[in-house]
Amino acid sequence: MSEACGPVVSAPGRVRRYTVVLTPDPDEVGYTVTVPALPGCITEGDTLEEALTNAKDAIQLFLEDLEANGEPIPEERERPELALVEV
Repeated sequence: MSEACGPVVSAPGRVRRYTVVLTPDPDEVGYTVTVPALPGCITEGDTLEEALTNAKDAIQLFLEDLEANGEPIPEERERPELALVEV
């Protein structure tokens, strides 16, 4: 898995940054993208570039939906850590 941060503009002049986790799909070409700070915000893309573009779009729509419903916008306080665990 790899991770990347991308800025998302949620309100005029307001830029937010969220870590996204890009997981290669073992059965298909492409990546599944999740946003740990925004549970339920998931997308995908056939290439890394497409996955990141789709992630920005998904985050933007997710935040717009929260704002429209009067819900608080989660901030990413600390970047998630990835670790490999053997079992």
